[in-house]
Amino acid sequence: MRAFRAAERMLGVRFRLQGRDAARGLDCVGLIWAAYQAAGVLLIAPRHYPLRGWCGARVIEALDHSGLVRADDMPIKIGDVAMVVGEAGQFHLGMMGVGQVIHAHAGLRHVVAAPLDEEWCAARRWRLPAA
Repeated sequence: MRAFRAAERMLGVRFRLQGRDAARGLDCVGLIWAAYQAAGVLLIAPRHYPLRGWCGARVIEALDHSGLVRADDMPIKIGDVAMVVGEAGQFHLGMMGVGQVIHAHAGLRHVVAAPLDEEWCAARRWRLPAA
């Protein structure tokens, strides 16, 4: 919940590829890592990933090694990290909340909240391990 609240505070932050600092800009990966860091959780971040062309297996591997655990077979929980695949095969991350997902939108050039639609609800998900 704290990570999601931190992500909400980042709404409107400008988009920046490889951005990990809200003061300078965030991409979808950076948003997730910055939100969890603001909540006191340090995740292992992937390095040197492209905007397009990173294969799904590498994205999944990075998430599996981040400190998060898979949550595909569990009910959606606030703060879950979801991965969707865009039209051009581009992988995109967002943080799920009640009825919405927060993500860094490259086209709109900033962090936005969007309705939690079927695509996000059906996405692969990760979360912090249970304590």
